[in-house]
Amino acid sequence: MNVQHIESLNDQIWQITGIQVRETVPDWVVRQAAEIVAVDVTPDALLNRLKRGAIYKPEMVQRALTGFFKGSNLGALRELTLRQAAHEVDLKQFAYDETRGFQVPRISKTRRGATADNQPRERILIHITADPSTAMLIRRGHRVADYLHADCTALFVHRTAELSQLPVREREAVEKHLRFARSLQIETQVLGGTDVAKTVVEFARRNQITQIFVAHSRVGLLNRLRGMNFTEEIVRLAQDLQVTVVADRSRRPGS
Repeated sequence: MNVQHIESLNDQIWQITGIQVRETVPDWVVRQAAEIVAVDVTPDALLNRLKRGAIYKPEMVQRALTGFFKGSNLGALRELTLRQAAHEVDLKQFAYDETRGFQVPRISKTRRGATADNQPRERILIHITADPSTAMLIRRGHRVADYLHADCTALFVHRTAELSQLPVREREAVEKHLRFARSLQIETQVLGGTDVAKTVVEFARRNQITQIFVAHSRVGLLNRLRGMNFTEEIVRLAQDLQVTVVADRSRRPGS
């Protein structure tokens, strides 16, 4: 497989190439491999192979050269590949240090408890909404949790009596994001609460969360007055916690 097919890198690939890859594989699938081999080739060598017709049919070569296979893209993707390979080695070493014997890193919904040196683990909470940017937020939170060997939980708070009472489009969007989080083996929680920000922060304190990931809010003035700017409220209420506000860089200004 190619590096652009790794799910947690999807947003970075889009930012590098301007092309959104639709065919992706969850990170945990790659991690089941007993061995990861990075096949490294310089951008010039790859471009030469492409021009010789060793990768695509001749009629597809020029389109590839002006699209995904630009020299600048290939250089950035090569660097990303090497970093990803180093990260996989680090994960396997982490598993070795924990067990005092080699094993393929155990993939589970949670990694509760303390590290080998009895230091408490980082615990990351991702705030789920119906906004399309939530997919990007889930990838970012998951990747940071991966690097920190942290627990990771995704939380959605509904203001209705039941989740099923949400407007159909909103409920479908939320359920899609929850399924996506589960596909990355992130634990998901759904809670009811009339004050969304307060419910999120109380859940974080109750579960010893150390970092909260929220998407940058794009609400209008009317929704701000209605108390719909959950991001600002979470930042205000969680001053004793680390709150990371993630901007959706895939969106163009004004979109």
